[in-house]
Amino acid sequence: MAQNSKFTTLFVNYTANIRRYINKIASPDDIDDIIQETFIRTYEADLKEEIKYARSFILKTAKNLALNHVNKWDNKYSDSLDDSADALIRLTSLKFEEQFESKERFLLFCRATEQLSNVVRKTFILKKVYGFSQKEIANYLHLSESTVEKHVAKGLLKCAEYMERIEKNSTPKVSTLKNNARSITK
Repeated sequence: MAQNSKFTTLFVNYTANIRRYINKIASPDDIDDIIQETFIRTYEADLKEEIKYARSFILKTAKNLALNHVNKWDNKYSDSLDDSADALIRLTSLKFEEQFESKERFLLFCRATEQLSNVVRKTFILKKVYGFSQKEIANYLHLSESTVEKHVAKGLLKCAEYMERIEKNSTPKVSTLKNNARSITK
């Protein structure tokens, strides 16, 4: 645990340098999200194996995440119509069972979000469904960015727990429904 505390302290002290470094690559609105993701990735890596050159590793991770973020944005707006047509064909060719399972999983997710408090639900949905950045959510809901981060984490945890609990308790029902769906399509 002392090693992780040392790594966390190093990361916090080095955050300003990371911010300046990735500011050259990504837009200012995305920097906080990239820094957060950098911390998560590097912290997980440090848990698995001690990182010998932590500062270099952190900077390299931040750079790669920033580049991936920029590339993802570029690709998002440069997809051709042919790619969209292929995706549409794949979507319409799903088997009945797959469509049923997908809709069932989505309904379970909706029920899970209904269990959240109002502000946590709004924050969580804006982040995970609509893809807003922490800064955008903070401005929209008049919250601090750290509060947004905490609400998203809480929403993710509560939804995951709810969905896992429901799926564990309803496994026989789901398989019965799947079998019924298969018999209908035959």
